[in-house]
Amino acid sequence: MIVTLTPNPSLDRTVTLAAPLERGAVQRAESVISQAGGKGVNISRASVSAGIPSLAVLPAPKDDPFVLELLAAGIDCRAVPNEGGPRVNITITEPDGTTTKLNSPGPAVTEEVLIGLTESLRRRAASADWIVLAGSLPPGAPVGWYADLVATLRESGARLAVDTSDAPLRALVERLPESAPHLMKPNGEELASFTGGDPELLESDPLAAAKAAVTLVERGVETVLATLGPNGAVLVTGNGAWHATPPPTSVVSTVGAGDSSLFGYLLGDIRQRTPDQRLALAVAYGSAAAGLPGTTIPHPSQVKPELVSVRDLNLTQGG
Repeated sequence: MIVTLTPNPSLDRTVTLAAPLERGAVQRAESVISQAGGKGVNISRASVSAGIPSLAVLPAPKDDPFVLELLAAGIDCRAVPNEGGPRVNITITEPDGTTTKLNSPGPAVTEEVLIGLTESLRRRAASADWIVLAGSLPPGAPVGWYADLVATLRESGARLAVDTSDAPLRALVERLPESAPHLMKPNGEELASFTGGDPELLESDPLAAAKAAVTLVERGVETVLATLGPNGAVLVTGNGAWHATPPPTSVVSTVGAGDSSLFGYLLGDIRQRTPDQRLALAVAYGSAAAGLPGTTIPHPSQVKPELVSVRDLNLTQGG
C-alpha cells in the first residue's frame, strides 16, 4: 500500500487555449477541466489505477466535495478536519504545450491539524510499502514540518519519499541526515536551489544532475530520482547512477508529470524491479502523463517502459 500526504490539496482547474496566451487580451478557452488534485492525491490516483491500494491523507472538511470526489473515484481518503476548503490552482495550457500555473496559497492550518495529520500517518507507517510526503505546505505550517515528519516516521519503520520545493525542501536538506527520507524526487531547478548549480545546466546535462544528486546520497538519502523534463531523469543510489531518455512525446500538459514519474518509480520498487527498470518505469509514466490533458493520470496501458532508453552514468568522468 502507498500512503500519501497532501498537506495543501487543490482543486486543479486546467484551461486549454486554442492559440498562444496573450497578456491583456480576451481569449476563449477550448476546454476547462477541474479535478481534485495535489501531488499526493495524484500519486494515489495513479496507484489505484495500477491496482496498488492507496490511502490519501489530507486536511479538509470530511463532507467537502473535494473528499467526496476522491471517494467516488475509488481513492480511500482520510481527511483531517480543517476550516476552509482546498485551494484552487489554475493551469493555462497553450497549443505548443507551454504551461502557466497560478497557485493559490490555500487555507491556514492549526497545530491541531498538523498533529492530526502526523498521527494519521504514524498509525499506518508499519503497514505501508511507502509513505509519500508531497507538495507545498499550507499557511500556518512550519517550513521544517516535512523534516520533522521524516524524523518521526522513520522511527516507525516507514519507507519515506519526499517531493517538495522552495523553503520546505531547503529546510529538509539543511537537517540531513537526521531528516533523510529513503527517496527524494527533485527536478533540476530544485537540485540547483540547494547545491548552488546552474538550473539550466542541471536540466540539460544528466551527468551534472547526477553529480548534484550525489550530494544528497552522501548525506544519508538512500535514492534520488531527479526529473529533467524533456531530458528524462537520472537515478542515483549508493550503488550507481543511471540516465533514462523518454520516447518522443507530443506534450499536451506537464502538470502532474513529475507526480506520475514518482509513482512509476514506487511501482517498480513494489514489484521488486532492478534500479534501471524502476527508472524506465518512472520516465515512461512521466512521458505518458505529459501527453494527456490537465492533470490526467495515465492508465498502465498507456505507459510504455520498453520505449525508454536507460544507460549507466560514470560519475568519475567530466561534466
